[in-house]
Amino acid sequence: MVAHAEIRVVHRGGSKINFREPVITNDSRFLLCASGESVKVYSSSSEECVHDLQGHTDLVSGIVRNPSNHLQVYSCSADGTVRLWDFTDGILIKTFIIGYPIYSIYVSENHGGVVFVVVPMANDKSSELFQLVAVHLPRSGDQEVEARELSAVLCDVSPSGAVSFGREGEYIAAAKGLQLEVFFFKKQKSYRFFLKSGNKKGAKNAFTCVSCHPKEDCIATGHEDGKIRLWRNFNQKKEYTYSTLHWHHGAVNTLQFTPEGTNLLSGGIESVLVQWRYTQENQKDFLPRLGGAITHIAVSPDGSLFCTSHSDNKITIIQSCVKVSAIIQGLVKGEGVRTDLMIDPRSKALVLNGKPGHLQFYSLPRDKLLYNLDIVQQEYIHEEGLDQFEVVKAAFDTRGDWLATVEERTQKGSELEINLKLWAYNEQTQSFVLNTTVTAPHEDQITAMCFSPSPETTMLVTISFDGHFKAWLLGASWSCDFVGGYHLLKPGCCCFSADGSLLAVGFQEVVTVWSPSWELLTTLSQPPGAIRDLCFGRLSCSKYLLGTSTKNQLCCWNLLTCSLEWSTPVDVSLLQADPLSENMAAFCSQSGCSDLFVFKPGESRPLYSQRALCTGKVQHAVFAPRDQMLESCEEHAQWLNRSQLYFLTQHMIHGFLSSVAVTPFYLLLGKHRQQQQQEALTNPMAERIQLPQGSIAIKELLYTPAHVLPSASFLCSMFVRSLLISSSAARKYSQDVDKVINNDF
Repeated sequence: MVAHAEIRVVHRGGSKINFREPVITNDSRFLLCASGESVKVYSSSSEECVHDLQGHTDLVSGIVRNPSNHLQVYSCSADGTVRLWDFTDGILIKTFIIGYPIYSIYVSENHGGVVFVVVPMANDKSSELFQLVAVHLPRSGDQEVEARELSAVLCDVSPSGAVSFGREGEYIAAAKGLQLEVFFFKKQKSYRFFLKSGNKKGAKNAFTCVSCHPKEDCIATGHEDGKIRLWRNFNQKKEYTYSTLHWHHGAVNTLQFTPEGTNLLSGGIESVLVQWRYTQENQKDFLPRLGGAITHIAVSPDGSLFCTSHSDNKITIIQSCVKVSAIIQGLVKGEGVRTDLMIDPRSKALVLNGKPGHLQFYSLPRDKLLYNLDIVQQEYIHEEGLDQFEVVKAAFDTRGDWLATVEERTQKGSELEINLKLWAYNEQTQSFVLNTTVTAPHEDQITAMCFSPSPETTMLVTISFDGHFKAWLLGASWSCDFVGGYHLLKPGCCCFSADGSLLAVGFQEVVTVWSPSWELLTTLSQPPGAIRDLCFGRLSCSKYLLGTSTKNQLCCWNLLTCSLEWSTPVDVSLLQADPLSENMAAFCSQSGCSDLFVFKPGESRPLYSQRALCTGKVQHAVFAPRDQMLESCEEHAQWLNRSQLYFLTQHMIHGFLSSVAVTPFYLLLGKHRQQQQQEALTNPMAERIQLPQGSIAIKELLYTPAHVLPSASFLCSMFVRSLLISSSAARKYSQDVDKVINNDF
């Protein structure tokens, strides 16, 4: 007997790398950033990810260098732990269990053995009040240590971390709302300074960020109206002063002093890095056109390297504010993904909306952007309320020779502008080149389009709210071959069969089926509700056509009998067909969550189902063909053999992982572990079968950096000794094996 393997939803990439301030190492060779539930270690020269530090079980919310070891960093997470890493070898050294969700982390060289973290005032993720606490890290040889000694430092702070240490760690400053608070460690006293919400000129005084001068008693604060204030004499409430700097026209998102304090760096929505001279504030340098709005600034300890995080999920590495030396681009998530989630048949890259007016080609195995394709080919102007062209639809043909895109622009008081573009793949440039532009291909919004998979012709079908669908055929050039409609109804979706011999178009509550010669073959009806999505069956299920409706119905028609085969009441937000098998995936919405059902149209029992897959509706998903087919003997996991299913949520791209099948030997070891855990709970002093030498040997082999490992002969002898067990343990092991075999075979 083999127990069922578990299928788990796993993070596949696309996390934010601009969520928190990145960290540059002392030698400036590496850059570390929080990325979902892991910490990414990038080479500052090659831009490649050299390590992915995994261990946290929730969102990583901060990274800081270890002041006492330049090869180590601390990371914190909403999972309630602080972890210490050796980032050069990618090894987890120690886990400190705090027990509260952590939202940011800070350290100071003058506070050894202590980290400062922001946690909720109440032990609840939904809490809206946060405090800064000092955590004393206990010294222990264990890998997991409880750090429960917490001391409150500041109350009511910002969770995103507008906090900075002052000169030699003597004080710490925190800004939130209209209040600046400074806490002096020696005095154990804090001073609060308040600003008015605004003035007659419409200034917005709310604090946005804070940075303390490393050598002098000066605190720089950024504000919503674009001003920067330099505070002095704040060790007494009556005689404090501040001077004002102003260049930014929008909010100051981030401030950072250089290590020697000679310059102050600032950034905001203008995508310009501003460098202010500390003693000569009128003199400033600019590094413009950095892309998206600047959200964070980091400086290397020697001041030779800067980096800026941007709103378009990008990190720019800059050499001393002179020139850009490298760009690390993550998955761009704009205001919304208007196109479908697609797979480029050639590069196998994931394709979707990127920065405004572009499509991004993203490699999931490398978790890296390959390139952006400029679709609109117009300069994007960052101004609120300005109507600009947006890419709303895209589709590849089967071979990846052609890409079709649709861009729209709606201007106040004018008609909708639509462009249909056809892009041909260029072997020399290894990218797509614009071949044809069709201005106003329809009189109203294009709702869907798809290429015919037939190898005989290259054809694109577009459908529109103007009541028509059009077939565009490639001959000497692209031209409109046919215009169709049905009783003045508006079409909402379309789909080709796997061989291209049939085209299904949904006209509100009616499904029409057309031949390649544009003859209307049949119409199919279904329970009330407009057709929202259509999908043909594949391979042995090619006789089926499936559709979803706005009245929460999933319907399956038999095309041989032209009748409804079955229907079920379910709210399907997305229906996807695997191009390499008969399998279909239906994402269903229920109670604010999404459920997944994988099934074959001709079978009543689903192959796989998972409730509460994620929160919210899944609107974008795609089956990606595998390079090599898996050989899974598990029936409920075979749907993953040929293709992988990816779906997009607000934070990242997810996929599915099938664990290794569980054998009787694995079960036997599992039973031993359960018995040992039960014995430990009932009798802590009970003698355990597992020998301590084994764990020491394993830890030496797996957790020690290679360059400091002892000799192989020493490790080998220790490892072999750890495998030897006592005669009584051997007898019990033999009895358990017999028991498992007798019960399971």
